[in-house]
Amino acid sequence: MRNIETKGTKPMAAAGMQDKERIARAALARLMEPQDSVGLALVRVLGPIDALGVATGEVATGPRLEQEVSTVLGESGGPSTWVGLPATLRRWAPRINDLAPDRDLETMRRLGGRLIVPGDELWPQQLEDLGLQEPLCLWWRGQEQPLPPVRQAIALVGSRDSTSYGASVTGDFAYGLAQRGYTVVSGGAYGIDAHAHRGALNGGMADVPTIAVMAGGVDRFYPSGNEDLLRAVSTQGAVISEVPPGSAPTRYRFLQRNRIIAALASVTVVVEARWRSGALNTAHHAESIGRVVAAVPGSIHSANSAGCHRLLREGGAVCVTDIGEITELAGAIGESSSEEKSAEPAVHDGLSLEDLILLDALPLRSTSSVEKLTVVAGLGPDTVRAGLGRLGLLGLATSERGGWKRARNA
Repeated sequence: MRNIETKGTKPMAAAGMQDKERIARAALARLMEPQDSVGLALVRVLGPIDALGVATGEVATGPRLEQEVSTVLGESGGPSTWVGLPATLRRWAPRINDLAPDRDLETMRRLGGRLIVPGDELWPQQLEDLGLQEPLCLWWRGQEQPLPPVRQAIALVGSRDSTSYGASVTGDFAYGLAQRGYTVVSGGAYGIDAHAHRGALNGGMADVPTIAVMAGGVDRFYPSGNEDLLRAVSTQGAVISEVPPGSAPTRYRFLQRNRIIAALASVTVVVEARWRSGALNTAHHAESIGRVVAAVPGSIHSANSAGCHRLLREGGAVCVTDIGEITELAGAIGESSSEEKSAEPAVHDGLSLEDLILLDALPLRSTSSVEKLTVVAGLGPDTVRAGLGRLGLLGLATSERGGWKRARNA
């Protein structure tokens, strides 16, 4: 028997168990950042309802619960050491007053969207391959119809500043794949992502021709320059996110959403990528869960293809030059034993996860107080103060008149 003790009746008691779990996951999605290993382990141990109760103080904890969470983290490849539940609860505390799952669900209803959770008929089963890092839920804007199985989905990713070569290749690939009934998955950004979605919409034969996985809330189409395109994706395909409506698309969330792009598809094709591109992060996520990674070769003189050549040279990707080669890979099991070679280190490389989140939360122009940063970053006051000190020493944050903001070089 788990060492938890209910202190009071939860406000969701009148709803059915399934509705309670849905509401709890909606609330937890706002409380925790994506890939919060401790929070996801807590959900794995207690289920979403009691996990939310622990986070909000309605359910008491004990040593046994802490041990069970530690066990799940250890078995799932999570952090070998963690600060414990009391410190984690203090980290979540600043966001508790902002929890309004009913409001978020109403926003989705108003947009004609929905929330899906693991166990739902519409939940993509391939996301289970992410293990502990499977999303708590998905906020979905689009027609209510099943998303494609993994073998029928191909991810096309690459640089935001794509060249005419990259745009042409992506458009041709996306159109041809969609004509063959595949769903094209990408991230809704400028450049390669946009060309992938546009080509799939033009050639789409599947019920869901394309899926855009967003880093922010689906209530706002971001970037604004792609609003018309993303609106078309939501009408003919699907726009999804693991963060609730109103959430900002931070640098950290862009990186975390990449694992969802990789998990939805059987093959991740990197069309163009610079040496240090976010598309390489998607490729590494795909490789880590046994998906096939492919890369398109480019000119040796093009910086936009340097990342693709890096993937090919290090053995983590298969070279593809036409649609037939991609579809041949769609049923394959992607495995790689290659060791990652490191690029020239950037100052961000040495930052902890909490410091990266804090850096994302810092404004560029105005300053922000420690109290406000605890809410925006979802970190405890002591963690924020310590992190600001470290970022200040690295020259990534500056203090002005008692407030903090991001340094120009950050």
